[in-house]
Amino acid sequence: MFIPNLHYISQGATAEEHISNIRQACIAGVTLVQLRLKNMPEKELLKYAEQAREITHHFHAKLIINDHYKIAKAAKADGVHLGKNDTCTKIARAFLASWQIVGGTANTLEDCHNLINKKVDYIGLGPFRFTKTKENISPILGLKGYTEIITALQTNTPVIAIGGITLNDVPRLIKTGVYGIAASGEITQDFNSISLFHQILNSASAVEPIGKNDLKIYL
Repeated sequence: MFIPNLHYISQGATAEEHISNIRQACIAGVTLVQLRLKNMPEKELLKYAEQAREITHHFHAKLIINDHYKIAKAAKADGVHLGKNDTCTKIARAFLASWQIVGGTANTLEDCHNLINKKVDYIGLGPFRFTKTKENISPILGLKGYTEIITALQTNTPVIAIGGITLNDVPRLIKTGVYGIAASGEITQDFNSISLFHQILNSASAVEPIGKNDLKIYL
């Protein structure tokens, strides 16, 4: 099952802003969106999930629903992402269609092993640094944490780094061995950054960029 190496985690002050930002991200070329709407009744969430599905389908992008695997199935989304305190990924896997993706959150090597044993399609490993987009944040990993976990893990399951990641972080993160990156604020602030994320992620090797306007990539 193909998993894109750049995930956009939706962001916005309102549900409507989330949908608008998803549209802008898709226009800019993102190929996987995670709809992350918290504390919303399922009936209302389904409405926005269906709107997001219509947008992502139009732009040939994948749509992942955060937390709600039943909404993912009802909206015909491409899958679900489950946090450490959400429904067990095995339950979601049994409920969803075989073509739908199941991803899970990890913070430690043990978390990763548990998710791999439950046959998730990808692991969201983080946080890289402190982020205001998530409450009750787990211990920060940093580059050292990713290097240690990825080296010990030795897995073919895609590991996606997440948590306050900026463009300048990507070359060093990729060198730790992670498969890809999930970003929220960095993309929402500038949807044009999506093309730069893709450029770095799809390069054979990269060096640390000086900045968005002076990006150095060596193929």
